Amino acid sequence: MDSFDSVYERYRQQVEAGIANLLPAPDTVPARIHEAMHYCLSAGGKRLRPVLLMATADLYPRRCDPLPAAVAIECLHTYSLVHDDLPAMDDSPLRRGQPSAHVQFDEATAILAGDALLTEAFRLLAVHYADRPACCTALVGCLAEAADSRHLIGGQIVDTLSENTAIDAGTLDYIHHHKTADLLTAALLMGLQTTDHPPEAPEMLRRAGQSLGLAFQIIDDVLDTTSSAEVLGKTVGNDVAQAKNTYVSLHGLEASREAAGRETKTALEACRGLPGGRTEFLEALIRKLEFRLH
Repeated sequence: MDSFDSVYERYRQQVEAGIANLLPAPDTVPARIHEAMHYCLSAGGKRLRPVLLMATADLYPRRCDPLPAAVAIECLHTYSLVHDDLPAMDDSPLRRGQPSAHVQFDEATAILAGDALLTEAFRLLAVHYADRPACCTALVGCLAEAADSRHLIGGQIVDTLSENTAIDAGTLDYIHHHKTADLLTAALLMGLQTTDHPPEAPEMLRRAGQSLGLAFQIIDDVLDTTSSAEVLGKTVGNDVAQAKNTYVSLHGLEASREAAGRETKTALEACRGLPGGRTEFLEALIRKLEFRLH
């Protein structure tokens, strides 16, 4: 059996090839915007969301190729990071170990690059699943819902409005579920939509994705407190500097780690409940994310 690392790397390389082959080339006119789009995508990161999508697509017999959907969700995720880093938002100079888009280019180019990546996500789905209309509709609907004003954007605006304001644990959970967990859940559900899956699978993966997303964001909060920019690949201490509410600020470091452990356990239980699927890789990935360093 292949090792976890080799399977993850295989998925990641497929995503990298998809980004290179499915998006307009960096020198496409007008080159400035396409160069910026590729710059934002090129730092790589973990490619967690597209890897989750590709892995889920391998749980059951495939109906269609999951790669365009995997590239689409990475485009949408990257757009959200580009806009998060802007001076009007988190004002972060570093992302994935390199200068943020507004630092490397300028603020206007960064805004437009984010806009273009968001649009590109839905273009990819519309073009590459045009011959499978049911699959296309399901994929577009899943990604659009996860990113809309009641989910990713909703979490972001509540997070922004909550700066310098004390909030309760329920509001923080709302932010984390919507800013982070909804898109991770979408990755699982979009992968599933490319397969012939049993009817129980979507609800099990929705439960897994929400718990995984909450655990992921809690660990992110922990790392912002305990890690370094060199290890993390982005500016640390921004949450404290901007008086953001985090799991650590509300619950403390030890309680935050315990909460991440509980949510990881819930995600694993939901994953194991999937009927008929080979979930070993997904389970290993969920466990590794609890103890990641960046």
